[in-house]
Amino acid sequence: MTEFWFALPVLTLLGGLAALAPLGAQVLQRGVVFIDLAVAQAAAAGTLWVNVFYHTHDARILLPASLFGALLCAATVAWLCRLWPERREALIGLLYIFSAMLALLAAQFSPHGKDDLQQLLAADLLWSSATDAILALGCGTLVVVLLLLQRKLFARDIFFYMVFAIVASLMVQLLGVFLVFALLIAPAILLEKRSIVFVAILMSAALILGFYSSWHFDVPSGVSLTLAFALVGLAAGLLKSTHLPPEDQFD
Repeated sequence: MTEFWFALPVLTLLGGLAALAPLGAQVLQRGVVFIDLAVAQAAAAGTLWVNVFYHTHDARILLPASLFGALLCAATVAWLCRLWPERREALIGLLYIFSAMLALLAAQFSPHGKDDLQQLLAADLLWSSATDAILALGCGTLVVVLLLLQRKLFARDIFFYMVFAIVASLMVQLLGVFLVFALLIAPAILLEKRSIVFVAILMSAALILGFYSSWHFDVPSGVSLTLAFALVGLAAGLLKSTHLPPEDQFD
């Protein structure tokens, strides 16, 4: 079975993509893009602060802390959006910075805080386990099924923010904050103007490019995959802009 070890990182990434891309579309519809980073960073901060006091990597302890941080942040976002909707992106951006500083502060107090923080920002998927793959695929399946059968529920803020917080808190542990953001935004923004087949091809190209770069250049897979997905998304957007009529390019 050792020759199939690479299947686990790929399945973990595909599960994360299936879970995050549909939620990213919901994020864009609501105009709360920074919620991705804010909730993911809050989940990471929750994990890091537990490590300050318990010095553990036990998922049974870390996942509830991650979930608590994500749910608290999501609830705060929902409250801010109702309190001052015109400035919600700015307020959510400040909430992201606040969560990021809490994470940095926790890293200073933990013996292995800097390593833990790096792992939470950009996880190395090449070390994904069967449990990681099953969890990611389970999240992806759940989100897709909910959208297919109960799409109207996502129109309710409380339901959307709760689902988003739960999925984000789990995905941060598996993929890292930055890759979670890339998988939320890149596919969703491309799907606004491109067919699902075209986007699937682009995402597949990014997956191959990211894993190949990680393997060939011996760099962390979380970093290379995030760069690949961001690059593919930006390149597709640039390609579209170059085909606009001259008068539209400067609107």
